[in-house]
Amino acid sequence: MENKEFFAALADLVRDKGISEEAFIATLENALASAYKKQFDGGAEISVSLDAEKGTIDFSATRYVVEEVEDKDKEISLEDAQELDPTHQVGDTIVTNFIPKNFGRIAAQTAKQVILQKLHETERDNALSEFSDKEGELMEGTIRKIDERNVYVELGDKKTEGVMPPQDRVLTEKYVVGNKLKVFVKRVKNSGRNSQIVVSRTAQGLVKKLFEEQVPEIAQGIVEIKEIAREPGHRTKMAIFSNDARVDAVGACVGNRGARVNAVVEELGGEKIDIILWNEDPLAFIYKALSPATVISVTAKGEKSAMAIVPDEKLSLAIGRDGQNARLAARLTGWKIDVKSESSPEAQEVLAQMELEETEEEAVEE
Repeated sequence: MENKEFFAALADLVRDKGISEEAFIATLENALASAYKKQFDGGAEISVSLDAEKGTIDFSATRYVVEEVEDKDKEISLEDAQELDPTHQVGDTIVTNFIPKNFGRIAAQTAKQVILQKLHETERDNALSEFSDKEGELMEGTIRKIDERNVYVELGDKKTEGVMPPQDRVLTEKYVVGNKLKVFVKRVKNSGRNSQIVVSRTAQGLVKKLFEEQVPEIAQGIVEIKEIAREPGHRTKMAIFSNDARVDAVGACVGNRGARVNAVVEELGGEKIDIILWNEDPLAFIYKALSPATVISVTAKGEKSAMAIVPDEKLSLAIGRDGQNARLAARLTGWKIDVKSESSPEAQEVLAQMELEETEEEAVEE
């Protein structure tokens, strides 16, 4: 049956909305066939063919030639088949074109549903395609919805929705609809109905990108962020290195009167940040990583394992509340760190050995 007005409207829709005509027609064909079977003939094998060039919509039913009919919707007897064509044999397939009666309203409703669905999918896919290169970037968004599981953040000019699952939320932060916040685009998944943009406030990348915003030397590659260890909402340790001997890496990140680091701390809701100078010598790196505690010595004890000795009065500071400072230092350096007080037997043994070695070296030099 012809429906040139329908196909003219379809052509306009394809052109204006950027929908794939081929994909749209295939979806509509399946939807019309399904709607027909549901309304009139649930067991028949119905197919629909749309020809945009001719402006036609053709319905066809497929039946199989059998000796004895068990399913009249899908089968036809050899006797009846040979009345249509004497050459038919058992096992043949007969495809019959037909024009459905009283199907106009259902067809129109089905087409409308498919069009709306395709429009929604196309707009979503177009929006996601624009975000495909935003993975790993920092974006500002507005909280639009909060349910029992997720926080939904509106991103960009086209108000694309980002999803912040529980593991990407900071426990110490309060999320309120309408509030603005910066998020790290953790992942862009473009896979049909499961497409989504996952954003995070707990990712280490959030800290890195915030410093890139505040510190031109990082954005320019002069100062390099080597490692980040973070317990979101509480403390971050960040190891940095200057690729230019004339540039003070720590000073660049701290900024004049702490302006740069304070801006990051404020965005993170008061999360403490230790900025540490990276060192290729792992023991020297551990020495700095236990900041803000004073460290007397660091000694290798085995495969990526070290003992750090601190003054007795600095032990609690070196370990940190619930072991946080030592734990973050270990994550930052990739080494297991055993923190001991200066007066502990283990520390005394190490310090005595170090003193003996120094005495022997002095004796050799004399």
